[in-house]
Amino acid sequence: MLRRAALATSALLIGAVLLTSCTGSNTATTPTGPANPDATLAVGLSLEPSNLDIRHTSGAALEQALIDNVYQGLVTRNGDDDNAIVAALATAWNISPDGLTYTFTLRDGVTFHDGSALTADDVVTSLQTAKDDATIQNSADLANVASIASPDASTVVITLAQPNIDFLFALTGRAGLIFKNGDTTNFQTAANGTGPFRVEAWNTGQSLTLARYDGYWGERAGVAEVVLDYIPDRSAAVNAAVNGDVDVALEIDPELQSQIEGTGNFTIESGLTTDKATLAFNNQRAPLTDQRVREALRLAIDHDALVQTVVAAQTLNGPIPPLDPGYEDLTGSISYNPDRARELLAEAGAENLSLTLTIPNVYPTSIPTFLVSSFADVGVTLKVNSVDFTTWLQDVYTNHDYDLSFVRHVEARDFGNWANPSYYFGYDNPQVQSLYAQSLATTDEQQSSDLLAEAARIVDDEDAADWLFLSAPRAAVSTKVANFPKNSLNVRLPLAGVTVSSE
Repeated sequence: MLRRAALATSALLIGAVLLTSCTGSNTATTPTGPANPDATLAVGLSLEPSNLDIRHTSGAALEQALIDNVYQGLVTRNGDDDNAIVAALATAWNISPDGLTYTFTLRDGVTFHDGSALTADDVVTSLQTAKDDATIQNSADLANVASIASPDASTVVITLAQPNIDFLFALTGRAGLIFKNGDTTNFQTAANGTGPFRVEAWNTGQSLTLARYDGYWGERAGVAEVVLDYIPDRSAAVNAAVNGDVDVALEIDPELQSQIEGTGNFTIESGLTTDKATLAFNNQRAPLTDQRVREALRLAIDHDALVQTVVAAQTLNGPIPPLDPGYEDLTGSISYNPDRARELLAEAGAENLSLTLTIPNVYPTSIPTFLVSSFADVGVTLKVNSVDFTTWLQDVYTNHDYDLSFVRHVEARDFGNWANPSYYFGYDNPQVQSLYAQSLATTDEQQSSDLLAEAARIVDDEDAADWLFLSAPRAAVSTKVANFPKNSLNVRLPLAGVTVSSE
């Protein structure tokens, strides 16, 4: 390895600093009146799903809208409590000492939105289908499952082929969602889940309306209706808030924030995310196969200055964010040094290098503009190929046809991508793969975290990519709204507990 800098000694302290800087000084305002159970909650979002088939369609927009609101699994995660695993369709679970057998007790009185009762057979069939059908999103999360059985009407037993400390967390994702066996719903345009809301209407290109499901097994939703308004233009989103058309606006443009604050009707909140803004290097394409080139590109970027440009972001050093197991502050592992970048490029025979950045056009142009200028300073010409997200999925994600790419990897606990040589990063390190496998196989959480941290240091030391920043998006929340969630809102938006006051 070309370098191994000393790391910061107190990850706990850094974590506390991160939390402080994320949440800021804003505190939730007490609504001006009692909660109105008949209220409509209007939420402005930027990215609309292409269809409603959460099993077969990728993209965070579907998870954001439907998981916990419409669809549920045996367990879910609490984003506002460090992504802790909590009960959903299972009231309790037991894990055998060897980490192989998971026994779930099913909740009584659960019905789907069409009125039919949830059965153990629905659970077994849903999970078995997700395991066997590779077209289902996150199917690979269940590849290690040896058997799924129901010894009685209230119990489901899942047996693994080998221990996987992340298995419960995997069940909080798409592969763990429970569907009615033999359901004939057209999942492209409709839904039939067990959550506190049902899909009422979808106006493509405009909004998705969720209505309270009165047959819900738990505490009924705090509002009668939720309207997810899809407003991709950030100025239009701010105007919608200012005009009172939405009660909450997510991912507001910091430069336009003052317009919302000026109304006196909103508080600005920011929470933690696992949203890693990743500058991917094609580790299988020359000259990026040369670590000296990859390190030079990282050294050419002033990450502190970039964060000032992005505003709603924090620096992130390394592939694991603070909310995930294995996080270690890697500040100091690499620092802005354009002179050293030029030296490395010369050593690699890569002077006057020309590269192409493929970036989805949903991201602000300030990011590629910053990178173009940064690389030009060290003699690298960066061409920007701005494409729609579908094209990015085909060219970069599927075909691996790119030099550099930028996307925000929002998924939690996704370090396994670095242990997968077939992933679009093209990073292949047997030691990282071994450490990751060991981290999953242990039943000791601390040992697992330590193994992940060790693997992450290797990925960082080998300059497998550059992590430009950790997103800290800001939400404008009406003073009439209470209990709105704070963390990881770009991937999960649980709205059952939210209320809107009558005044």
